[in-house]
Amino acid sequence: MFASARPRRSVLYMPGSNARALEKGRGLPADGLILDLEDAVAPDAKETARRQIVEALQQGGYGKREIVVRVNALDSAWGKDDVKAIATSGADAILLPKVETAAMIHALEKLMDAAGAPKSMGIQCMMETPLGMLNAKEVAGASPRITCLVMGTSDLVKDLQAAHTPQRLPVLTGLGLCILAARAHGIAITDGVHLDLSDDEGFAAQCRQGKELGFDGKTLIHPKTIAKANEIFAPSEEEIDWSHKIIAAHAQASAEGQGVVVVDGKLIENLHVESAKRLVALSNAIKELESAA
Repeated sequence: MFASARPRRSVLYMPGSNARALEKGRGLPADGLILDLEDAVAPDAKETARRQIVEALQQGGYGKREIVVRVNALDSAWGKDDVKAIATSGADAILLPKVETAAMIHALEKLMDAAGAPKSMGIQCMMETPLGMLNAKEVAGASPRITCLVMGTSDLVKDLQAAHTPQRLPVLTGLGLCILAARAHGIAITDGVHLDLSDDEGFAAQCRQGKELGFDGKTLIHPKTIAKANEIFAPSEEEIDWSHKIIAAHAQASAEGQGVVVVDGKLIENLHVESAKRLVALSNAIKELESAA
């Protein structure tokens, strides 16, 4: 299965300190949920949030959505205990904030292994600092557990002493470096959040830009944005039809011993076939997720 064929069109942050939100997440049409112990949780609510997330995951009911828990930094007062609690909670992955080096990933791996995390539990990396951008290649290849890079563009803009602009010019270099790193190592990557919830047009434009850049989907801060993200990041019917045509033509050519595949006058290379297979796999995974919701 392609790493980016798991649906991540819409990935919604939900504060672990809000029990009602954790309950509501079971019925939302998001492809994934990030249950947050870090930025969205006040210091005096960290332990309560951790307990509520573990209890919610033990109760289940989230279907086939990808469930990720963002822990606090490992050198904080809560990070190590977060990892110990989440390691056997049933979450799909642990999201580590402000990842800047491979050593940070290795430290998390050791904690996960010591806490009994299953081999199937992934690691996702918040990419949100200038050093993280410069070390994206190192980070993305740090462990086989890494499944996704998650852009933290709000913190990145702040650290760059830049400004939020409609075209996101200040962060395009960082976005590009992380996309290159993710694709070079065969892992997924999701775009950063759009902060202005009153700007529906700007949100849609940013989703379209993200898809054009190569992102698998977008992280979100409000349920009302899920539908538009799902719509924009999903493969279109035209793309799926074309992909099926490419796959069928390649299979026929291979069966006939032909080295050249031409579809509707276009020369089809192996990379086109692989891309077509990924799109079909993604489309099928989306249908499976939605049918199970």
